[in-house]
Amino acid sequence: MAGAVGRINLLKLTQNHVGGLTACAKPFGCASMGIEPVPQRRWKSSAHLIKSLPKAKYGGRHTVTMLPGGGIGPELMSYVREVFRYAGVPVDFEEVPIDPSNDSNEDLEYAITSIRRNGAALKGNIETKSLSPNVISRNVAIRNELDLFVNVLHCTSFPGIQSRHSDVDIVVVRQNTEGEYAMMEHESVHGVVECLKVVTRENSDRVARFAFDYAKRHGRKKVTTIHKANIMKSSDGLFLAVCREVAKQYPDIQHNDMIIDNCCMQLVSNPHQFDVMVMPNLYGSIVSNVICGLIGGAGLLSGRNYGYEYAVFEPGTRNTGSAIAGKNIANPISMMNSAADLLHHLQLENHAVWLREAIDKTINVDRIHTPDLGGQATSMDVVKNIITFMQAKTKN
Repeated sequence: MAGAVGRINLLKLTQNHVGGLTACAKPFGCASMGIEPVPQRRWKSSAHLIKSLPKAKYGGRHTVTMLPGGGIGPELMSYVREVFRYAGVPVDFEEVPIDPSNDSNEDLEYAITSIRRNGAALKGNIETKSLSPNVISRNVAIRNELDLFVNVLHCTSFPGIQSRHSDVDIVVVRQNTEGEYAMMEHESVHGVVECLKVVTRENSDRVARFAFDYAKRHGRKKVTTIHKANIMKSSDGLFLAVCREVAKQYPDIQHNDMIIDNCCMQLVSNPHQFDVMVMPNLYGSIVSNVICGLIGGAGLLSGRNYGYEYAVFEPGTRNTGSAIAGKNIANPISMMNSAADLLHHLQLENHAVWLREAIDKTINVDRIHTPDLGGQATSMDVVKNIITFMQAKTKN
């Protein structure tokens, strides 16, 4: 594999991670392996991630990459286009479809190039249908190649939706490029497959720093580190040790930790004990889906992927929704929230606020709910209501 995707290989991962791999906390096993800690560089404040803007802006309009993805992705993107058109949002989309049945990575190469050029993207979940180990996950490749090292999911209850718990307000900060998603697998002998879980000090440090910076900027009181260090003493042990080190630099923020098993049970029984949660990649996927299920399902929340140079916005649970594609029943709210996140990132604050107000009115006041929320409304019913609200705002 040539080009951008070809650089995501074992050599690159080894080179990027060697500092982190040798910098394990001694209590979790490095000393027994004869490995001594090495000095680590400090990462700049994560506040830079939020303030950085996309590069492409022409004639007062922003150009943003659009990756429709599979399943319901293309129709959700069409709804975003309609809302932006009726509301006069100064954003132009460069659409890059990726064929999930194609074993070639040419589409993926172009998508990565487009995001590098534009600086930001709105993304549906991209299917990778091939089971061949030579065909990498498009979603993982984009995050790794653009160094989108952190995913942020703000999980809040919707008053207009009946759920087991009300007034949930949790921020999930997820390491986005390592762990089991390092894509380092091989078959040692026939029938025996090994998967290498990669955790580095430097990536653990910057995601932990992001979580505490986020808590400080947004008036949050507590950060909880989620891990499995009782079993994975070197990998999760390193992540936990780094989070504890970073926590000492934020004395005004309370810090505790919780094992992933207990965390899932505690989320179901008492989610209000959590404020900001920080965790490795796989646990973030699990926890995000648990919380989304608690407050209404996969069709509501958005996810934000940040690096130092690029930002990609997508539905929070990363589901394709293939079973309901083309039926006009998919819930467009998660993609609308992703679009609002994009507008905030572009500093188009008026449009971002109007879109969030339109979503709030549609879901909580007018209670226009698609079948996944127990309602009878179609996707277009939701979109038309949002457009009507946005048009009224732009005329004022």
